[in-house]
Amino acid sequence: MELRHLRYFMVVAEELNFTRAAERLHIAQPPLSQQIQALEAELKVQLFERKKRPLQLTAAGQVLLTEARLVFATVERAIISTKRASRGEIGRLVVGANSSIANSVLPDILRVFRSRFGDVELVLRELTSREQIQELRSAPGGSASLSRVIDVGFDRLPNENENDPDLSFLPILQESLVIALPEQHPLADQLQIPLKALADEPFVLPPPDLVPSYSQIINLCQQVGFTPKVVQQATWMITVLSLVAGGVGVALLPANAQNLVRKGVVYREIQGENLTRQLAVIWRRDDSSVILREFIAVIKDIAH
Repeated sequence: MELRHLRYFMVVAEELNFTRAAERLHIAQPPLSQQIQALEAELKVQLFERKKRPLQLTAAGQVLLTEARLVFATVERAIISTKRASRGEIGRLVVGANSSIANSVLPDILRVFRSRFGDVELVLRELTSREQIQELRSAPGGSASLSRVIDVGFDRLPNENENDPDLSFLPILQESLVIALPEQHPLADQLQIPLKALADEPFVLPPPDLVPSYSQIINLCQQVGFTPKVVQQATWMITVLSLVAGGVGVALLPANAQNLVRKGVVYREIQGENLTRQLAVIWRRDDSSVILREFIAVIKDIAH
């Protein structure tokens, strides 16, 4: 049985007249009658009471009409959904994010994307920079592991030596560092603080293997004559701020950390030379997802 056979049957069942049904279908009446007879033969049931006038459905025919309408309604929904998926209007996108992007433009990106594509399921995964890259890359040999878990992520823009040929990078934001101090720290009354003034301070920094800019922070301090004394490491920005508030040490954080109001912590600008870094959106170069393309288009609208 083909869909066209069900369509022929539905039209005849609705018209209860072969002549009018043939006109609706733009075919001759004899071939239409033959198609209905072939359908009845295939199903081994009689669908119409042909001896009665007007033409009437049998009990079996009434059941088939109800089910045929459901079939065509399902087909119509499938066609609509397929077209919407081709436009990126439905589907699923897994987004990797760290504290830095979450505290800056990510809320605006999510808000605008949801307003345009409300039926797309957005899944947010909190990951470090290194974890995002791992989950974007293909596993060696095509093995299934944590690879390709996320569809898009955010990290600093890599330099030429770190560039990955399998990934695409689009710069979206440039920001500098700020100093996070305990509220009662002696330096807190200064609006700008020279980096060298922190030479004897204990530092709270993220683990070097999780944050690519760690070495740049160390180098920045070394340029003014000291190496930070790291007394505590913490992965997430909110944890770093809690440690600063507790007087464990000071921290150098992206400027977007100032969006986090943490009791007991103050932020101050760095006087003199600072470290500027670019944040980028990252995705797999071979990913042809329409949803991903629309997500990146939203990012371009917001960030440029």
